[in-house]
Order: sequence, then C-alpha cells, then structure tokens
Amino acid sequence: MRKRLLAVVAVGLFLSLSIAAGGSESAEKAVNRVLDSLHEAASDANGELYFGLFDEDAVFMGTDATERWSMDEFRAFAEPHFSQGRGWTYTVTERHVYVAVSGATAWFDEVLRNDHYGTCRGTGVLLLTDEGWRIAQYNLTIPIPNDLAGEFTARIREFEDAAR
Repeated sequence: MRKRLLAVVAVGLFLSLSIAAGGSESAEKAVNRVLDSLHEAASDANGELYFGLFDEDAVFMGTDATERWSMDEFRAFAEPHFSQGRGWTYTVTERHVYVAVSGATAWFDEVLRNDHYGTCRGTGVLLLTDEGWRIAQYNLTIPIPNDLAGEFTARIREFEDAAR
C-alpha cells in the first residue's frame, strides 16, 4: 500500500511539474512525455506508474474485439504479469499529437513496434486534469495491410461464426 501511495504521489508530482513548467514545455511535449512514460512503465512492468498515467474513468481497448476494459478490469488483467516482472514492450517509431485550442484535451496516433505482434498502432485521448495530463482512452490495434485484409476478415468471420 505504501509503495502504491508513493508511486501515485511521484506520478502526480512529475505531471504537476510538467504543467508548472508551462512556458518551458508545450502541451504537446507534456503529452509526449506521458505517452513515453506509459510505454516505459509497461516495459518495466511498473504497474503503479503505468496505471497512474490513466484517468480513473479511462478505457483501454486491446487488439481483440472483446477487449474494452475499464481501468479496474485492465488492472486485473495486467497486475499478475507486472507482479512477476513481465511487462510488454512497444517501441514508438512515429507519433502525432494534437492539442485542442482549449488546451484541455489532446489526441494522438502512434506507430509502434513489438517483437511478438510486429507493427501496431496506438491511438487515444488525454485530458488535462488538476494532476496533469491523464490518458482517458487508449486503443491498441494491429493494422492489416489492404492487400491482406480480405483474407484476414474472412478468417475473422469464420472464427466468430465458430464461436457462436
């Protein structure tokens, strides 16, 4: 419990300092830092830091169509892996960040590389809160090249029909 509290305080302090820097760090840079921290925490199996970067009402959508998780559900999935020191590593190869004129909402898309899944795409939304930028939605997908889409969608349909 104490470790969790310290991790939450550390995340809050980190993000508060990012906001307080104001003029020295643009909102886009602050969002990039949050997303970089997310991927680093996942790779390090650091559940406290990882989940501290999400808004409490956030949703994580995984690569499977059934994977639409609240933070409680996603934490229940991830914690057994993290507690054994097993995280997941996605390396960013390209990222685009956009900040609303209001400065309170940002969205992004990023191309990722993973040893197991290959090329992936992450998209999502962040909200500027009193504690700093928090991820409100993250969507991880495996983009299918158009030339292969027909074959894969047929296989997915067969899989879904067999599961019914």
